[in-house]
Amino acid sequence: MTDPRSRIPSVDALLKAEPVVQVVEQFGRRRTVEALRSAIEEIRGLIGGAGSGPEVEEWKAVVEDANLYADAARDRLEDADRPSLRGVVNATGVVLHTNLGRAPLPRAAVRAMQDAAASYSNLEFDLGQGVRGSRYVHCVDLLTELTGAEDALVVNNAAGGLVLALNTLAPGRGVAVSRGELVEIGGGFRIPEVLERAGARLVEVGSTNRTRVEDYREAIEANVPHAILKVHRSNFRITGFTEETSLEELVALGKEHDVPVVHDLGSGLLVPAESLGLPAEPLASTSLKQGADLVVVSGDKLMGATQAGVIVGRADMIAALKKNPLCRALRVDKVTLAGLEATLQLYRDPAAAVEEIPTLAMLSATPDALRARADALAVAATELGIPVEVVPSRGAVGGGTFPGVELDGWALRVTTESGASRWMRALREADRPVIGRVVDEAVLLDVRTVLPDDESALLEGLARAWRAEEGGA
Repeated sequence: MTDPRSRIPSVDALLKAEPVVQVVEQFGRRRTVEALRSAIEEIRGLIGGAGSGPEVEEWKAVVEDANLYADAARDRLEDADRPSLRGVVNATGVVLHTNLGRAPLPRAAVRAMQDAAASYSNLEFDLGQGVRGSRYVHCVDLLTELTGAEDALVVNNAAGGLVLALNTLAPGRGVAVSRGELVEIGGGFRIPEVLERAGARLVEVGSTNRTRVEDYREAIEANVPHAILKVHRSNFRITGFTEETSLEELVALGKEHDVPVVHDLGSGLLVPAESLGLPAEPLASTSLKQGADLVVVSGDKLMGATQAGVIVGRADMIAALKKNPLCRALRVDKVTLAGLEATLQLYRDPAAAVEEIPTLAMLSATPDALRARADALAVAATELGIPVEVVPSRGAVGGGTFPGVELDGWALRVTTESGASRWMRALREADRPVIGRVVDEAVLLDVRTVLPDDESALLEGLARAWRAEEGGA
């Protein structure tokens, strides 16, 4: 029996074949040659593992076909050219899904970021005076207008903002934090570790479930803390026999002893949570009205903007933060500032903000509106021959916010013979990957988090998975 491997064409011979010529035209000769060599080695290995019998005869029939190698080379080259960071369809029902990039941006922000990225800008140039300016002036007017702060500063994320604040206000000194607020803020990073890296020293006060203002007072009167940090427990709840010191109490105590109060608020919400159908959540403006010296929030959570750490508060303290050398290490680029500014502009009209900022639009979507979208998608899927049903679903806000709050909505449910895991893999392998979740051995695609522009990609992903199902792939 002739070994099919002896009939594998040479690379030089393949390069003359029309199917491979097309690959060369698309990807270039050098890359095509490398891909062909890899394909040939793989095919040699497959033939060698086939043993003998019918499989070897099948290889004899195709081993000289240039299309076999052209297709293999093209697949390799297309995979190599596919970006590592790719857009996906979020059908999980989790609005601020950290693994999927948190807040999608409003169109106005995307346009502003494209403009900033494609050309020069006045990032650090004063157009009025014609001299060098500061990147820290951008977004300040909007942030002070929207929050009532004296001044504002934008850094790369909220954790960076907290590090900068503590390193400026209490370098080498103690910072009082309730034991009930020593949270993990995500990715394994914990408040005690953040304080340590900021060059401050943690002073724990109170207990996990009960911390009174007297606990802070005792620590201050012992000349231990140089600042008070209040951390909003946005990603968990403590219930039962509990007591928490209010921000107003801490502010009064801080003023009495000339100790600054920093409020790590986290979520960055700029409209009342009740307007989104969510439980009450503190706003930066409220914290400032209650007397906090500095408030730190995130840009890419409930604000619905770019990843950024927004610090608002007293002008003298913001000025001190800007002079800290860490500020340069934590600074943001022109593209981030452009997206943040464009998003903040929308908040000047809260009603428009809820409509145009995707995060707010998804959170405020009513069950009836979601049902209508799910029904329309189900009809479209059925026309493609895909068996789906519309079922109730419960999503989440995500991003470490509103723990325990479930968002009632609707989803497409797919039950298949091949199993949910296989379908989920097929959906992830689509040109625009679709990310859903598995519930009771069925694939659930929650429409709340599917952006309107992604509906066609969702249907294409479903069609691809269904073709694989029918083909037994």
